[in-house]
Parts: sequence; C-alpha cells; structure tokens
Amino acid sequence: MKVRRSDRLVDMTRYLLERPHELVSLTFFAARYESAKSSISEDLTILKRTFQARGTGLLETVPGAAGGARFIPYILREEAEQFVGELIDELSSADRYLPGGYVYMSDILGRPSALRQIGRILATQYLNQNVDVVVTVATKGISLAESVAYYLNVPFVIVRHDSQITEGSTVSVNYVSGSTKRIERMALSKRSVKPGSRVLLVDDYMKGGGTVGGLRSLVDEFDSQLAGVAVLAEGDFDGQRPVSKYTSLLKVQTQNNEIHVTPGNYLTQIFGEETN
Repeated sequence: MKVRRSDRLVDMTRYLLERPHELVSLTFFAARYESAKSSISEDLTILKRTFQARGTGLLETVPGAAGGARFIPYILREEAEQFVGELIDELSSADRYLPGGYVYMSDILGRPSALRQIGRILATQYLNQNVDVVVTVATKGISLAESVAYYLNVPFVIVRHDSQITEGSTVSVNYVSGSTKRIERMALSKRSVKPGSRVLLVDDYMKGGGTVGGLRSLVDEFDSQLAGVAVLAEGDFDGQRPVSKYTSLLKVQTQNNEIHVTPGNYLTQIFGEETN
C-alpha cells in the first residue's frame, strides 16, 4: 500500500529500531511502501541524520544490489552518565542495605525502562566487535542479559546451577565462589553455544568473581572465545578476582551498614575516558 512520506518515515523508524544490526534491503522497503528506491534512499538519509543528532544510534547504509540499511544502537556519553548518576542516587538509600554487605537491586532489574538503558550502555562497547551469543547465569542476570542481547541482536542463553531434563545433554563445571569460597556447580546445554562462538558474559553483580570465573570455564569447554564480561555492579573485594578485564556500571561499597555507590569503570571501558 502506497503511503505518505511522513507515515513511511514513522513506520521505517519503528521497523529499524525493532531489528538492530539487521540489514534491511532497499528492495524490501520499496515493495513495502510501493515507492521508488530513490525515495527510500532519501528517507534513509533523513533517518540517519536524525538518529545521529539525537544519539539514538548509527544508521549504516550498504551500497550495491544486495545492500540496504542497518540500524546500530548506541548511547552517548552524556546520556549514559546521567542515567548512571540516577542509579547511584537511587541505590544510595540506606534502606537498601542487606546483611552480608549486599545492596537490594531487584526492583531495578525488574524495571523495563532501566533495563533498556543498561542494555544500550553495555551493548555500546561492542559496536564494532563480533558477539555471537550472550551468556548469563540464573536467575537475577536473566533480564539484564536479555536486554544486552536485544541491542546486539544475538541469542542469549542461561546457565543453571542444576541440570534440567528439558535441556538434553549438558556440559558442567565446578567452580569456587569468590566470596564464600564454597564449591559450586553450573551446567549448560550442549546445544546452546556453537564451537568457535564469541561469547559475552553478562551478570547483575560481581563480588569475588567466582561465578564469572565459572562461566569463563564453560566458554572454554565449548571451544569458544570470551568476547567480554559486563556487570551492572561490582562489589568491594579485597582479594584477586579470576577475571581482570570487565565492564561495570556501578561500584558498590558497604561499611558499617552504610552504602557508598560510585560509577564503575564503564567510562574507561566504553568511552575511553576516566571517571571523575
């Protein structure tokens, strides 16, 4: 059905935003709106300029018969800083303190608007890097991993602490919890990750790093490569973590039943700038 340009721009914007990193051909858009390819190219130029000006993302155009347009979402440094600052204010409340020096964050991980922003920030680091799959461990990291995977437009898989019959054959590893020093077990279906995949590990919280270390061992068992490690928050830890390179949005310190939340290392890791 032929539509007006204004309507076409709205629908094209929605279509591209819902399919990040997916190449959509000019032929498809031309047929969808019964419009000439030259008109579609003009529309894409408008969208590209608007996306960039608003910090929505990059609209990459690919020339040639098999070309088209690909939307690559990202977030600007200023918007990321503002969002992280809001998280810091929210999490610094004294009533969020939990026994053992932890901080209550479950409500944030259940808030779609917050998850969208966290996913955008963490995915921005991998704009120009290949990631084939996002891996997390049950249960609190699931919603966070799903958000990151959405903006990268890749599958995400869930590692469990116990094998499920519905998973089929699994690969399991034992690891030592970095904070409790207890031996734990995690398992992943053999069908979840293809050999040679580049795997991004995502979790909600890292203290001693034992869980992330276990996940890294699983990546090795699948003959895959570690693309990176990203967490919402890192806790205060005096020992040496099994992973030295990671990205965190927040750093949480608890002392004398008080909470101190500061920015994590995301500015350095994602934007190449030091935190204040």
